[in-house]
Parts: sequence; structure tokens; C-alpha cells
Amino acid sequence: MTKTSTCIYHFLVLSWYTFLNYYISQEGKDEVKPKILANGARWKYMTLLNLLKNRTAGFDIYQPGSFRQLLQTIFYGVTCLDDVLKRTKGGKDVKFLTAFRDLLFTTLAFPVSTFVFLAFWILFLYNRDLIYPKVLDTVIPVWLNHAMHTFIFPITLAEVVLRPHSYPSKKTGLTLLAAASIAYISRILWLYFETGTWVYPVFAKLSPLGLAAFFSLSYVFIASIYLLGEKLNHWKWGDKRQPRKKRK
Repeated sequence: MTKTSTCIYHFLVLSWYTFLNYYISQEGKDEVKPKILANGARWKYMTLLNLLKNRTAGFDIYQPGSFRQLLQTIFYGVTCLDDVLKRTKGGKDVKFLTAFRDLLFTTLAFPVSTFVFLAFWILFLYNRDLIYPKVLDTVIPVWLNHAMHTFIFPITLAEVVLRPHSYPSKKTGLTLLAAASIAYISRILWLYFETGTWVYPVFAKLSPLGLAAFFSLSYVFIASIYLLGEKLNHWKWGDKRQPRKKRK
């Protein structure tokens, strides 16, 4: 049976991410910030493949909807539904939903959120103009920047501690992660060819070979985070919810 405190936590996190997506969508309608959502930029950044993030090209500001924020909202929506069904049905007939929840968390939610947290702050501390130009401070509140790039990590880490998750085989997990990475990179390249602008300033400073190396190293980095998540899950929970190996 799912603990009441865990259910409440998941509901609060879902409410938080829902609020963030709503807040950012309303900011995009602010007439004081004209052309802030040009060229379909709402979906340009991974950070709103977590939430919504802004970037600047010259002084044209784009506010994209992040995959990560959307991803977290979907994950916690599935998690809340799983919590409710387990409390009402006692775990019956929800195995598929639980398996989908675990797959979503292990192969996407945890590695993507951790990657964005680490990659953003490493680049920001090295040279913020590569990832988050100072002009954005006049557009995006400080609390929103931290909501998108800081708070996501402890929230995701808390999920590792609160409950065990069943990891797929390494081949399956890394393949799904690679597919998501390729899809995201394809989106970045498509937007560049469509608008002539890179979603992050750092890309403009790299040659084609440099971009290929950057994307390759990024996948190695995020794959390492995936494997770390598996280790953390095993360290905290042992063999709980780990798939049984088929006998030969």
C-alpha cells in the first residue's frame, strides 16, 4: 500500500509543475514583452522539455516550453494516478501503469533532470553567456530560473529515496535514452535550419565537428547518469522491484 505521506508529496510536486507551466504560459502572453515567443520557440529548449526557458538571440527573446518540465509534469501525473489506483484497488490491475511509471522515471525523468541541473550550472559557472545570458535576468525572475534548473534535482532525487523503481535491462534503458537524445538533437538542428538561430549560445561557438563531439559527449554523460541512478536505486532498495532474471 502506498504511504499517505508519499501520495501527498507526489500531489504537491504535480501541483508545483502544473503551476510552473501555467505561470510561464501566462508570461508568454505579456504584451510588455513583444515577440517573446517567436518561431514556435516555446518548445525549443530541453529546459521546457522540463519547463519553459528563455534565450536571447541578439535581443530577440524566446520563451520555449521545456521538455524536462513537461516530462516531469507527465511523470508525476502518472505517479499520482498510480498512487490513487493502488489505494483504491490495493495494487490490483495497475501493474501496467506502475511499469510505465518506472520506465518513465528510470530512462527519462531522472537522467534528463539530473543532466540539465549539472550541465546548466557547470556552463553557467564557467561562462554564463554560453547558456543563460545576463539579459535574461531582466525577463525571467530569479526564482523561476532556480525552479527550472535547481529545484528539479532535489525533487528528482527525493523520488529515488521515497520508493524503489524497477529498471529495465541496460540495453533497453540505454536504447530508449539514446532514442530520446536523438529526437532532441534532431529538434535542435531543425530549429536552427528553420530560424538560423541556435537555442543555446554555446552551439554558435562550435564547428560542425565540435557540435558532433559535444552531442556525443553529452550522451555519454547522460548515459552515465542513467547508470548512476540504477546504482542509487540498488543501494537504497536492494533487489526490491528489480525484474527477475529469466532462468536459462
